[in-house]
Amino acid sequence: MAESVALDPVDLHILRLLQNDARTTYRELAAEVGVAPSTCLDRVARLRRSGVILGHRLSLDPARLGRGLQALLMVQVRPHRRELIGPFVERIRTLPESLALFHLTGPDDYLVHVAVTDMADLQRLVLDEFTSQREVARVETRLIFQQWECGPLLPPAQGRQASDA
Repeated sequence: MAESVALDPVDLHILRLLQNDARTTYRELAAEVGVAPSTCLDRVARLRRSGVILGHRLSLDPARLGRGLQALLMVQVRPHRRELIGPFVERIRTLPESLALFHLTGPDDYLVHVAVTDMADLQRLVLDEFTSQREVARVETRLIFQQWECGPLLPPAQGRQASDA
């Protein structure tokens, strides 16, 4: 498990702003948080080096790309062995329909977030890319009606324990 990094209020403010808009310039960040642009640049560089900032992402609207139907697929793999799951994970990650893949505990081994063109495309994906695979024992599908972004992600409040949540 990765070590947490000590962050002060200026770091937290920078992270909050960048999570809302990763295109914010260092000059705009510096003005907003009340530090010099060079100080802001140094702080962001330190946050990258320490692994707090992993990268920047571009958010796309799947519907505007012709993939207006999203679903969550709960997948059970049997037998659940390393030599099978490695290739399974890599294959699912390369599918153009896959948005996110999670390895889970419980009765389902994987949760796959997909975006497809329509119900027929979803059926094709489930039959051709999942249930046709020998290691896939079961796929359960849930359609997504609506989704919201959450955040920003910040460390737990000082002095607050996880059990207080």
